[in-house]
Amino acid sequence: MDNWHTALALTYHEETKHSYENVYRSRHFLDWANQPQPFKRYCGLEAIPLPAELPVTQMPALLTLSPPGETAVTTPVPTLHDLAYVLFYAAGVTKRRFYPGHGEMLFRAAACTGALYHIDLYLSVCDMPDLQAGLYHFDPRDFVLYRLRQGDYRRVLLEASGNDPALQEAPVIIIGSDTFWRNAWKYRARAYRHSFWDAGTILANLLAAAHARTLPAHLTLGFADAPVNALLDVDTDREVALFLVGLGTGVALPHAAPPMEPLHLEVAQLSPEEFDYPAIRIMHTASSLESSDDAAEWRGAAPEVPLPPATGELFSLCPDTAASLPSAALEDVIRRRGSARRFSHQPLSLAQLSNVLVQATLPIPADCLATSGRRVNDLYLIVHAVDGLPSGAYVFHPQPQALELLCAGDFREQAGELALGQELAADASVAVFCLCDVLVLLEHFGNRGYRVAQLEGGILGGRMYLAAYAQGFGATGLTFFDDDVTAFFSPHAADKSVMFLIALGYAARP
Repeated sequence: MDNWHTALALTYHEETKHSYENVYRSRHFLDWANQPQPFKRYCGLEAIPLPAELPVTQMPALLTLSPPGETAVTTPVPTLHDLAYVLFYAAGVTKRRFYPGHGEMLFRAAACTGALYHIDLYLSVCDMPDLQAGLYHFDPRDFVLYRLRQGDYRRVLLEASGNDPALQEAPVIIIGSDTFWRNAWKYRARAYRHSFWDAGTILANLLAAAHARTLPAHLTLGFADAPVNALLDVDTDREVALFLVGLGTGVALPHAAPPMEPLHLEVAQLSPEEFDYPAIRIMHTASSLESSDDAAEWRGAAPEVPLPPATGELFSLCPDTAASLPSAALEDVIRRRGSARRFSHQPLSLAQLSNVLVQATLPIPADCLATSGRRVNDLYLIVHAVDGLPSGAYVFHPQPQALELLCAGDFREQAGELALGQELAADASVAVFCLCDVLVLLEHFGNRGYRVAQLEGGILGGRMYLAAYAQGFGATGLTFFDDDVTAFFSPHAADKSVMFLIALGYAARP
């Protein structure tokens, strides 16, 4: 299928929207006996333990959200301890809790829809101290690596990317994949949106962790899909690669990769029965790139769609300076992070909200956002309780760091209704919606632009999680009634679609 046949992305987007009718009349139920395992387990491979003693940086979490400056001192080649740090704080198991009747539940470093943890990380590495060149799978449950291939395969990924400069000397290339059924069990065809939301929250953590270890890191979304999936040797009806991240720099690639034979590795069964949702496969195939030339041609800056000049009252933000930002270390914030289950009505300060918005929207080092500061999503807010702001609906203007009041009023009830009737959005201090113009993005990037929009929404959401917990309050990601959100923020958001929703506020104590 052609990436530029954009009617396919529009069809998927329309068919997977939530409406009152399709949500409340749905006969779908959760078959708990058939719930998928939350881990991919290779059978019969030797486990390579990662170092249990992780480095401690004590870098303030809010400082890790900005990419290092060009003059920053960096660690060009990661050690095995660096890799362990990045993998743990991106996707590791941070909490273990036992629930009577349900057994042990393992919580991860990054938020995930339904706590179903369908994103896996693989690594293609050069020869490193304590780790031979090869392709590895990261198993968060036991905090180990499994070597799937021996040899340096980085050139396969570089060529698939159309020779993305960010990957040309990266000693480690991380590949993120999604196993559809592990999330579609609950969310059905809409799970393809979750593929990128949940990859995005992991990437927010991963990029922050790399910064804390002074490792250069860059996200690549433009790559020919088939060779990357062939390297992983995955069944593409069930699992696919979503993103690449070059980690480190300064290590030349070999002139050729070793032979890439099928692996025929046994993988543990996820659940007694799997159900297929063809819309997911159709959408993924429609947004795939066929060759390295396609990837090179696809790569570039996102289209610039400036917000219209403000006509409503502007409220200037007042973020802390770098020197006065809260000092909570990234390690502590990620270990403490969760998803709030109840919010109190305690207000946030304007400075706290300012820090969230400003830090979350700092430049993302990605091939599809090439121009510094370019983004595809705009942030719309329903403010319930923020000192110094009237309650109401707002849009965020990154320049000049201000909120434009679109409509004043108490919209707690409406916020809860927009969030699929979930009281969390009504009880929080603020609900933040990421919206973008899908038509403009598809015209510029083709169907793959849909991946860009959803993934960026996930990264922004992941950063807001970190910024909230770094300041001592909570957050939770929520789903939504798509067209109702657009209508609520119209006419300002009349041509836009929702990509992500997160509620912010102080958690209510039991």
